[in-house]
Amino acid sequence: MKPNEKLLSIAPVAVCLIYILLRFWNLTDSCLWFDEIFSIHAAEMDFPNLFRFVAQDLIHPPLFYVFLKIWILLGGETLFWLRFFSVFFSIIALIPFYLLCRQLKLSKPTVALAFLFFAANGNLIKYAQEVRMYSVLLCLSLFSLWLFARYLNVGKGIWFLTFVNILLVHTQYFGWFLIFGEILALLYLQRIKIGQMMIMFGLTVLSFIPWTITVWQASQINADVSQNLGWASKPDLLTLIRFLFNLQEPFYFQMSNIDPLTIWQITLPFLFIIFTAICFYFLNWKNHDEKERNAFSFLIIIIFAPIILAFAASWILPYSIWGTRHFIIIFAPYAILLAKIFSGIEMEKLKMALVSAVFIIFAAASFLHFQRETAPNIWCAWENFAAEIPQQNTSEPTKLFVFEDLVAYQFWFALREGEKNVQIVKINGLPELTEDAAYFLPRGFDAVQTGDVKALNGERFFIAFRAGDFNYLKQPLNFLVEKGYKIGNPKVFEANSLRAFLVEVKK
Repeated sequence: MKPNEKLLSIAPVAVCLIYILLRFWNLTDSCLWFDEIFSIHAAEMDFPNLFRFVAQDLIHPPLFYVFLKIWILLGGETLFWLRFFSVFFSIIALIPFYLLCRQLKLSKPTVALAFLFFAANGNLIKYAQEVRMYSVLLCLSLFSLWLFARYLNVGKGIWFLTFVNILLVHTQYFGWFLIFGEILALLYLQRIKIGQMMIMFGLTVLSFIPWTITVWQASQINADVSQNLGWASKPDLLTLIRFLFNLQEPFYFQMSNIDPLTIWQITLPFLFIIFTAICFYFLNWKNHDEKERNAFSFLIIIIFAPIILAFAASWILPYSIWGTRHFIIIFAPYAILLAKIFSGIEMEKLKMALVSAVFIIFAAASFLHFQRETAPNIWCAWENFAAEIPQQNTSEPTKLFVFEDLVAYQFWFALREGEKNVQIVKINGLPELTEDAAYFLPRGFDAVQTGDVKALNGERFFIAFRAGDFNYLKQPLNFLVEKGYKIGNPKVFEANSLRAFLVEVKK
């Protein structure tokens, strides 16, 4: 084997190792956040209650929670083991990614470049480290695409594809958009096979009917999906630009909403390089053979079909369903498409210059990524404060009043298995206090009491809240002072210029 051939054989393996290391980097530096807690909460239940609980949430199918339950039964609930669940599926996703590249007849240099784009994407790194369904969705979507491409090439494996697609739609509803993309790709490339594909689609629909009925029954109790989807605005030009950045961004991802949208000195040069590569790729479009054009068309349809369908649905439906994390189904095919575009440039010197520029950009982005400090997130305050609440010797529970569902839920999770006898009460209607409506106590969950300001009383209790400062003239302190309560010295948690307070209150 020649040195260059040996290097090309080693390159994908080396990039895969980088891919894995990036997903373990800072894996346990942050505490669990609201959505992750919901995942674990559901997975801790027995199976009948798990399905009932997830159905009441309305917007997610149950398979991810079943997988997570099995994972917890195998290894427990340490932070590393819980986060490793998502890392594990993101690593398994490398297998169908490589097999998909093989089915698309990519050369070894193109495969290596595709692996690089796949490994370094910041959003893929982020969602590989959250205890949510997105790594499972990524993994299953890649298995689906590989089996679909194999079916196009050799006409075999339709039953395996059907099985994987059934798993896919029971993991996340956006799996349906990928299936629609596959059907559209088949209609464009090999319409003669549409009969078997529609049988696959029909069986997938039939398999989904029991869950549809379960969710419909749950919706009769509470059908207010605005709580779930209120955070998602209808996509506009700015939304599409932000999504474009997310598709390209190497290494960087937003840890919280206060972080910058992108690293402009990285993203803009990278976009310029990509734009240049696209222009020169299409200059030679007539010289590409039919296989190359079909592979390109396959990827374009798979990428743009879910985007167009989600965009249209977000404007037609009462509530938007647009969210970057849902589009994890197209990040991998986009990485492959980018690699094909760079590799398809016929001017060798220009190709080498552009690929070299990509490596320089990625090297700079990786340097900034590893220099980035992991600042504590404000929601970690409640887990820390839970340990600060003293244990009472009386049979009466210690009352903890909070003013946001998010805070109540995270306190409950931190205290749920401890020996402290704490009753969490969420107070509604206190003037001047607002909360993020995207976070709400799960439906069917009654471990947290709720009440209006009249419930905020007692001889001795604690309050926990977020504010810019500890100000007796502002709520909730002002309300308590006017009622004649004595306010103790607060325990303070600071994160990213935000502050959280836990304070004891007495008559």
